[in-house]
Parts: sequence; C-alpha cells; structure tokens
Amino acid sequence: MTVAYAAGSESPVSPRVRPGTVRKAIGYLRPFTYPLLGLLSVILLDSVLAVVPPILFERIIDDGVLRDDISIVTTLGFAAILVTLGGALAQFAVLWLSSRLGHSLIYRLRHDVFVHLQRLPIAFYTSTPTGTLVSRLNNDTLGAQAAITGILPQLVSSVSRLAFVLATMAYLSWPVTLIAVALPLLVLLPAGKVGKRLRVLSHRRLESVSALTVFVTERLNVAGALLVRLYGKPAHEQRAFDARNADNRDLGVRIAVVSGVFSTALNAVSALSVVLVYVVGGYLAVNGPLSVGTLVALAALLPRLYAPMTSLSTTHAEMMTALAGFERVLEILDQPLTITDKPGARPLPVSAAAEVEFDRVSFGYPPAQGLHPEVDSSRPQAVLADLSFRIEAGRQLAIVGPSGAGKSTIAALTNRLYDVDSGAVRIDGQDVRDVQLDSLSRSVGMLTQDTYLFHDTIRANLRYARPEASDEDLLQACEDARLGPLIRSLPAGIDTLVGERGHRMSGGEKQRLAIARLLLRQPSVVVLDEATAHLDVECEVAVHYALETALAGRTKIVIAHRLSTVRRADEILFLEGGQIIERGTHESLLRTSGRYARFCQAQMQSDPARTDVVSVERS
Repeated sequence: MTVAYAAGSESPVSPRVRPGTVRKAIGYLRPFTYPLLGLLSVILLDSVLAVVPPILFERIIDDGVLRDDISIVTTLGFAAILVTLGGALAQFAVLWLSSRLGHSLIYRLRHDVFVHLQRLPIAFYTSTPTGTLVSRLNNDTLGAQAAITGILPQLVSSVSRLAFVLATMAYLSWPVTLIAVALPLLVLLPAGKVGKRLRVLSHRRLESVSALTVFVTERLNVAGALLVRLYGKPAHEQRAFDARNADNRDLGVRIAVVSGVFSTALNAVSALSVVLVYVVGGYLAVNGPLSVGTLVALAALLPRLYAPMTSLSTTHAEMMTALAGFERVLEILDQPLTITDKPGARPLPVSAAAEVEFDRVSFGYPPAQGLHPEVDSSRPQAVLADLSFRIEAGRQLAIVGPSGAGKSTIAALTNRLYDVDSGAVRIDGQDVRDVQLDSLSRSVGMLTQDTYLFHDTIRANLRYARPEASDEDLLQACEDARLGPLIRSLPAGIDTLVGERGHRMSGGEKQRLAIARLLLRQPSVVVLDEATAHLDVECEVAVHYALETALAGRTKIVIAHRLSTVRRADEILFLEGGQIIERGTHESLLRTSGRYARFCQAQMQSDPARTDVVSVERS
C-alpha cells in the first residue's frame, strides 16, 4: 500500500479511512434521527416524482397525439405540470432540511471540539501550534459536515433515482437500457482507486491549510509583527508565505484535476450513449417493437439516468475528501483527558486563606502530547524528587533557585495543571486530585510573568474573573491594585480597549490589571510565579506595593529569580535539582553563607544598585 506524507506532519497519510471513522461519523447523526428520516423520505419522494413525467410523456404521445385525443393530451399535460411542480417543491424541501441539519451538526461538532479543547491538559498546548487548532475548528469541521449532511443525502438521492430510473427504463425496453448503461459502467470501475488518491491529496491539502494558518497566526499578531519588523525580515516572511500559499494552490489544482477526470470522462461517454440509444431506439421504433411514445420517454429518462451516475462517480471521491477532514477533527476529540474530576470529587471549602502542603512529591514532565507527539519511549526526566514542605494558612513562602530547579513546576502542581507522579499536593488537608477542578481554580490564583489579556476592554478582562461583579467591585479592585489613577486618566475609563495581549498598556500596568483580576477572584492561595521578572525597578516597586496591600492575609507562594520579592517571606526554600537544599528566613540563610547567600551575592554583583537583596534588616 502506498502512502503520502502530509505537509507539516511526521506521520504518513494512508489512502484508507481509519477504522471507526464512518461509525463515529454516523454516531453524530443520532441526535438528528427524526430530521434525517424526514430528509430521506423527501429524497425518496423526489426520486419517485422524477420518473413520472417521462411516463406521462409516453401516454401523451401514444394515447393522445397519435390518436388525436385532445382530452388525454390536456389531462396528462396538466398532470405532468403538477408532478413537475411537486418535484420542484420536494427539491426545495431537500435543500432546506439538509441545510438545517448540516448547520445544526456543525454547531454541535464545533461545540464538542471547543469544549474538549478547554478540558485538555496544558501539556497538549505546549506541543500543538494554535494555528493548527484554529484550522481544525474552522476548516476541518466543514469537511465533517459535508461528509454527513451533504454527501450522505446526495448518495441516497443518487442511488434511489438510479434505481427508479433503471427500473422504469427496463420496463419500457431492456435492450435500450443495457445500451444506455454499458459504456458509463466502464468509466465507473476505477472509482475506488481515484477515491483513495483523492483522500491522500485532500488530507495533504488540509495539512497545507493548517500550516498556512499556523504561519499567519504567528506572524499577524503584535509580538510576531514586532519581531519581523525588528529583524528586518519582511521579504523573508513574504517568500515563506508564498511557498506555503503555492503548496496550497498546487494541491488544490491536483485535486480539481483528479476529481474532474471522472466527470469529464463520464459526460463524454454519456453523450456517446445518448447517440446509441437514439440509433437503437429509432431502429426498434421503425421496425415496430418500440412505440414513438416509449422512445420519447426513454430519451426523457436518459438525463435522469446519467445525472445520478455522474454524481455517484464523484461521491466516493468526495466522501474520502470529507472524511479526511472528519478524521482530523476526531484526532482532537480522541485526545485523552488526563486532568479531570474524579468520581465523587468534592469542592474545596471557601476560606480567606488555606494551608498548602507538598507531601513527598515527585514529578517529571510527560512526553509531548500534541496532535503529532514526538516519538520518545524514554521515561520522563524527574523535575521534583521527594519534595516536602508546608505553608500555614495566611503565611508567605518564597521559593528561589537557579533556572530549571523546578520552581514553576511547583506552581503548576499547586493549581493541578499537571498531576504528581507520586506523593500528594494538599490544600487544607485535601488532595487536589480529589477536589473539583472548578473549586480548585477558585481557591488557587496564579500571577505569572507573562500576563495575558484578551483583545477587549479593561472591564471585560476584569469580569473574566467574576462575571457577576458590579462596576463598583471592578473599580475597587483597580484601586486595591494601584491602578485607579490610570483608569481615571483614560478618556474611556474602564471601557478602554487594552489591545491584543494588552500591548496598549505598559508591563507594570498589565501586571496591576492582572492583580485586580486576581483580587476579584478572591482566592485562598495566591501563587506569584516570577510576577515581576520583566518589570523595571519603578514598575516592580509599584507592583510589589499593590501585592503587599491587596493580598494581605492570603496564603502566598512567591516564586522568584530576582530576590527583592522574597526578603519578607515567612520562610524561603532554596531549590536546586528538584530538591530543597536550604530553608529558613532571609536573615538566617544569609548568615549560613550557603547556596542562598552566594546566590544573593551573585545577583548583587550583576546589579550593584540593588543592595536590598542582601541587606539584613536590623530592628
């Protein structure tokens, strides 16, 4: 079996549909059983009505025209008009029903994909480009819709019409019917091979569209556009875009050519078959076995025969194309949900502050879990090894250490972005794996160095934390976060648009807005993961002041590389290699002249102006 490699993918594309794809596709129709049955009933009615007019034509000519009976001509002619109008109404009903069914299906499919994506672990997003997900959610779901609500009705319509037309033609004259179908059948024989080829090309084109979407998504945002401008790479980016765009174009042309070969060949053979039908039918009519009316009826049935045959010749290829998109959607829906609520999970009780405990925690990041995971059979390298500490409710713990020591991993485990390999993380004595995720996210708030803001107003970004919050609540949170003067200085106030990722605000302003958003959430535990790492001294002081005053009384875990944020912590852990090397207060650790003291000294040497990191307070 030959395979082709999809653009941007490590895995080959098989010309065969994966087992279970069709079953899962049909499974999506179960909620729409009755609308689908109604659609199929109207399709069958339309197929029956399609063969009635030619039969009436036969009677009009043989019993009316040739016998000079005007009443038969008038009556049957009026009946033919009614049947034709009925067929038009049936076709409109098919269009309306299939459209409603199709859009209802795509709504449900996109809903399921989006909900599933929201529940996937963070590890999935670390190895899957955003553009790939956008492409599958927007583009590939259309292929899934076409497979179920476009091609399926077309298949039923073509098969039923073909059956009724063939039966009617065979009843009128089986020799003429054999002549009419013999040549087109020869063209239909290689349909399977062409369908497989089209599936490969279609899958490659979907991958090409995905690659183009990823490229555009990464370049057409503020950060990407700024990077391109700073490095003077517009021409390079244009060439890269053109290459991906050309690949998409070439695949589209190849698909059009391959799929068009069938219909062109079948149309040519059908035209030749029409000539043969007239010749043979005319011969039979002249010699008596066939009446003139029957010949006219057969001629009228020929377009109704070849139209479904042409449709069926491309249906297999179109189905393969559509199923390629459905398979890519299923790749997302088949991703395992590793971080979920356990049966019987309990909510965390609401409190102003909570105790946090790491009990002999060991953890290593799992291999990549994206749509095209890396092949890695090795065991994950340990990041934390038998780590234990406890923070009493309302106290502050600082965690410092070199890069890669496992500081941010502690933050991720506290909020259960990952599950520990062994040991337990507890909040108020409850294992975070045994509590409801919603209540955990309400109890544990996190502020990171990369503040993310939606391209929306300040009000909308704040209300993301608490949708029911009043304007007074929002403004109070801004005051507590030392953002009040900025809000009052803006012409639109709290309705000011922050721009994509908040780029219309300074780093310190974004962080203070994130603090206000965190305050609205009212968490019991606050994790500050390098929250001031990217700020200058003035902004850092403002953010520290906001944090100290706004988050007073809450349990705080402060993770810092810069040590100016940790001096007043109740306890400091110095982490190295996933283990606690030293622990104590700032003053006691400096007096031991150990790793923490040397770390502070190294930072003072890199920034002599910041002597606060090594000074010992004396009362």
